[in-house]
Amino acid sequence: MNVRAQWIAFNAILWKEILRFSRIWVQTILPPMITTLLYYVIFGKLIGKQIGEVSGFAYIDYIVPGLILMAVITNSYGNVVASFYSSKFQRSIEEMLVSPLPNYLIVLGFVGGGVARGIAVSIAVMTVTVLFTSIAFHSIWIVISVLLLTSVLFSLGGLINAIYAKSFDDITVVPTFVLTPLTYLGGVFYSVQMLPPFWQKLSLANPILYMVNAFRYGLLGVSDVNVGTAFAAIFLFIAALAWFALYLLGRGHGVRS
Repeated sequence: MNVRAQWIAFNAILWKEILRFSRIWVQTILPPMITTLLYYVIFGKLIGKQIGEVSGFAYIDYIVPGLILMAVITNSYGNVVASFYSSKFQRSIEEMLVSPLPNYLIVLGFVGGGVARGIAVSIAVMTVTVLFTSIAFHSIWIVISVLLLTSVLFSLGGLINAIYAKSFDDITVVPTFVLTPLTYLGGVFYSVQMLPPFWQKLSLANPILYMVNAFRYGLLGVSDVNVGTAFAAIFLFIAALAWFALYLLGRGHGVRS
């Protein structure tokens, strides 16, 4: 399969994924905006006044990075896990696997769709954010980098979940029992410096903590962890999940009868 044919195939998968969520934007883009709006009203305006400042910032400003990234994580993951499993259920993924299309392009196509939805949701959530607080970019490049890398990471996670899933119920297990707890305990609503020493150390085992803090540094210039360490952790997880996804597709695990 020549380069031009591969490029056409990749674009076909990517645009299918983008059109899939953009056509139903009321179900894919609007809900994160409403959810974030509720977070701002409840935690930012009502509870935030009682908490005061965190790391030198008003509480509502402090939670902004975490809320944006939480929406990106959920939607990047959800887009790929639902789309890839639907392809398995409809048996259309088998057509891709028997074609000359390399497995890495299949992965890139689905992941690209997850990244596109993650970025679209981040822009939508930021639009809501300006109604409650002003966004001051400490480092726009770190903000963009963390958004893209986080979208890639959780899109890969969604792909692996979909490969293993044997029913529609299986695609909700990881988001419910793993992703949601890790996200809420990843420093979205608090600084780990507020925790007792034991829980501070335990929190360092949460990978989402590094992403939230790197993103917070990009927006506010403060972080509970070293930003270089955070980026290293993100790259390491991406490499591991990408290799594992390609390995599973190569073996045909969960996608070949």
